[in-house]
Parts: sequence; C-alpha cells; structure tokens
Amino acid sequence: MRQFSRLFGLSLLMSVVTAWAADPALTVYKAARLFDANTGTVSEPGWVAVEGERIKAVGTHEAVPAHAKVVELGDVTLLPGFIDAHVHISGQSSDNWYKDFYASVMRPAAEQSLYGARNAKLTLHAGFTTVRDVGSSEYVARSVRNAINDGVIEGPRMVVSNYAIGSSGGHADEAPFPPERIAVNRTLQGICNGADQCREAVRMQIKFGADVIKMIPSGGVLSLSDPVDNVQMTQEEMNAAVSEAHAWGRKVAAHCHGDRAAKMAIAAGVDSIEHGSFLQDDTLALMKEKHVVLVPTIFAGYYVGVHNEKFPPSIQVKAQAAAAAIQQMFQRAARIGVPVALGTDAAVEPHGLNATEFSLMVKNGFTPAQSLQAGTKNGADLLGLGDQIGTLEAGKVADLVAVKGNPLKDITVTEHPVWVIKSGRVVVSP
Repeated sequence: MRQFSRLFGLSLLMSVVTAWAADPALTVYKAARLFDANTGTVSEPGWVAVEGERIKAVGTHEAVPAHAKVVELGDVTLLPGFIDAHVHISGQSSDNWYKDFYASVMRPAAEQSLYGARNAKLTLHAGFTTVRDVGSSEYVARSVRNAINDGVIEGPRMVVSNYAIGSSGGHADEAPFPPERIAVNRTLQGICNGADQCREAVRMQIKFGADVIKMIPSGGVLSLSDPVDNVQMTQEEMNAAVSEAHAWGRKVAAHCHGDRAAKMAIAAGVDSIEHGSFLQDDTLALMKEKHVVLVPTIFAGYYVGVHNEKFPPSIQVKAQAAAAAIQQMFQRAARIGVPVALGTDAAVEPHGLNATEFSLMVKNGFTPAQSLQAGTKNGADLLGLGDQIGTLEAGKVADLVAVKGNPLKDITVTEHPVWVIKSGRVVVSP
C-alpha cells in the first residue's frame, strides 16, 4: 500500500509538472497548408502559434514552439480571417421584397438590432472576421458593432459608416413617402444639398460614431425613384464631403454605378469606388494610377439579376442593367490591374453567403490567389487595419480561417470553413 501511495504521489507530481511545463497561453494550429496573403502562395505544411489575441509565430517546416498546446487541423489550408468591405448588417433580403419593405418602415430600431445581431453571427461563422458596414439607419450597425466589441453578442470586427451621405431624392435618401406622413431626411440622416450641408452631414455621422464615411454620388439599383447611373452630387459637394472626412481621419467609400460620377468622386479624392457597374476603361486606369480601390460587389449584381422577378418594375429595369454590366466591368478591371478589395453588399443577398464573391471574382478573371488577397490583405489595407489583420504574421491579431483542401485549386472551399478563429478565440470548429 505504501509503495502504491508513493507511485500515486509521483504520478500526481509528474502531472503537475507536465501541466506547468505546457504553456496554457500558447496554442499551435498545425495544417497541411498555409496561405501567405502577401505573396499569394501556399506553403506545405504550416502552423500558426497563437497567444491570447495575437499571433505569436508562424512557421512551415520549423519546429513548433516547445511546451505549446498543439491542435492538429489535418488536411486543411489555414488563411487569415476573411474581410468583407461592403455589407449592410442591419438589413436583410428575402424572396418577398414587399414584406421586406414593410418591415423596414414598421420595425423599430431596437427590434431591427436583433436581426443585425443574427446577421453578424452568420457572417462570422462564414469565416468573415472583419466587415465594413457602409450604410444603416437609426444607428443599428453602430449598436451591433458596440455590442460585439463589448462581448455581448457574437460577430465580426466592424467598421461602420452610419447613414450614407447623399442628395435629396437620390439613392441615399428614403423612398418617396408622402412628406406629410413621414418626415423628410436632413443632414442628421446624411442628406445634404450644397457643400456646407455635406460637411455638416459628414460631421454628424462622425459625431455619432462613424469609423468611415459612405458617400453616394451616383444612382442606385434598389431605390425606387432615381436612375441607376446618374450623377447625384455636384463636384463641390463631393469635394466638401471628402475633405471633411479626411480632416477627421476617416476614409471615404463612394457608391458609384455610373462612370461620370466615379470620375468626379476620384477627383474629389475618395478611397474606394463601390460597385462600379458601368465604369469605363479610362476610369479604371485612373483608379489604378491613383490607387483608388474597387469594391465590386459582383455577388449583389448576380443575385438581383437571378431574382429580378421579386422587385417592383422600376427596380427590375435597373437590376437587369447592372447585373448585365458588372461582371464585364470586373473582367476589364482585372486585365487593367485595378486594386480590388472583396465586398458583397450582403443584405441585397442573404447574409452568411459572403464567400460566394471569391468564386465570382475567379469566374471573371482573377486567379484564386488574387481573389483571396482581395478578401484578406487588400481589405485590411483599405479599412486602415493592415498593421493588425489581413495576413498571418507574428504580432497581428489572431484571425484565422481553415478550409478543406487547397483553395488555390478549388476556390469554392472558402464557402464552407471548418475552423473560424477571431482574436484567438475559436468560434467554429468541427
């Protein structure tokens, strides 16, 4: 009995020593492949060491750090967390446009925030650990962002714009409701006429927590009362909005389906052109020269084209035109070499399907590596977060996605992540 007690005590001591020797704060994720978003190449095999919220080290054939907890992921490719630079977390799309329109009018902001929370979780579980929300009403997106940051709900890291900046009657404005029944939008809601009002509208969005400014100088698809590609802001208004945003340290994303509006927005100094359905080659070349990023939202154009019958007739005409043009525009942008960041316009199509954009970029001229870079490194740089996320490098935030097989051979595997890790915390695993 005495010998058994000594052996039991020795065994217990060895367990304590072993537990002490294995660093509980350091976890190594080993995978068959590792995607380098800087070079667009895959290494075989690869591992990422995570300590707390940060990446401690990245290796290929090197020995993993001693005393670390090792998680064998198997035949997967590890990538940086995906980034969607164009979403609307607070909105949603169904097969019934009229029901969605009714809900957008009748649903209080507090109730809509619950839908935003659901959409945020769907997005994160799809592998998108960071998003840029470029337009919401009643500060729903800001509320979802804050709740995520406080750990109250689960969702991606969010960069938000609050209300979009645009002109009365344009795509940024509300539907043509009778003004005696529903109040007309003002600068608080982003609507401006004249340079001074546009400066005020920008300041109001920043006052209430905007990280980025969304400007709408061109017509839109899903609005009821404007053409899809007309110019809706003057050059002076665009100049004022952009200079004010930049003075406050905010980047500007410009919604532009139309080519002329895009040229004016580029002249004003915007940081990105969203959609770009009807952009011409000279405009695309100018974007390349000035490093204005294209966020093409091919998926949204594809989706409204396929589901066109659900929209009212006035929207159907615009949706058909944009759907027919956007993929051809992207093919030319790919040949010209325009800088691209992935964006989906999620809410036009259902949330959680964001990775479909990777496949559509590949279908229209990008290599799989280019599409992955658009959804990781390029997106991080556009959001001003390139020093924190977008690549798997020591010191950066530990946002990781694991997909089966090799996405450079089959890009569709990005649509079914098997592991998702945000800020070092596992949110999806087998």
